[in-house]
Amino acid sequence: MNDPMLALDGLEKAYNRGRPGEVAVLRGATLAVARGEVVALVAPSGAGKSTLLHIAGLLDVPDAGTVRLAGREMGGLGDRARTEARRGEVGFIYQFHHLLPEFSALENIVLPQLAHAVPRRQAEARARDLLARTGIAARADHRPAALSGGEQQRVAFCRALANAPKLLLADEPTGNLDPETSDQVFAALMEVVRATGLSALIATHNMGLAARMDRVVRLDAGRVV
Repeated sequence: MNDPMLALDGLEKAYNRGRPGEVAVLRGATLAVARGEVVALVAPSGAGKSTLLHIAGLLDVPDAGTVRLAGREMGGLGDRARTEARRGEVGFIYQFHHLLPEFSALENIVLPQLAHAVPRRQAEARARDLLARTGIAARADHRPAALSGGEQQRVAFCRALANAPKLLLADEPTGNLDPETSDQVFAALMEVVRATGLSALIATHNMGLAARMDRVVRLDAGRVV
């Protein structure tokens, strides 16, 4: 199939739209991410990269423009269909891990699979495989409070990949880590992404990390350049 995994065309988004104080964030943003491609999205704080990622991941809707995942137009879907598409096709990673503190690392990765009707034994096997791939298999039974910052973020990566998404969206995924840990965690993430053939759009301020991806794009004045 020649369709890109993600195609954003002419996205517009404004807050307080049509009212005093309207703030235009996206102004015709257009971007395509090919199957298996890892793209770095670089922009200063407040430029709208989080808004773009939320629209790409079906967490928000644009005022205008279209979103296509694997060639499928998302704009006409109802809430339930959008939720199913998001759960099954998109994985999210944020700057902060947002792990559930009362559950172990393993359970944090199992739970989204159970919500997707994956049998528990199968879900646990996939969780252990992902933890092993990211180098923290020995920490499976530890709760987040007993993990280092880098380990917590690796668990968050595993959780995002739990349901084998086609597209990974990440918003400053190592921004809360020190440089050495950031490099280690990013290397683990990229190893899994490459091994599974995922497409990924990763927002980062770190130009060193951006240079290790397939392509770098910038969000400037509401447009992707």
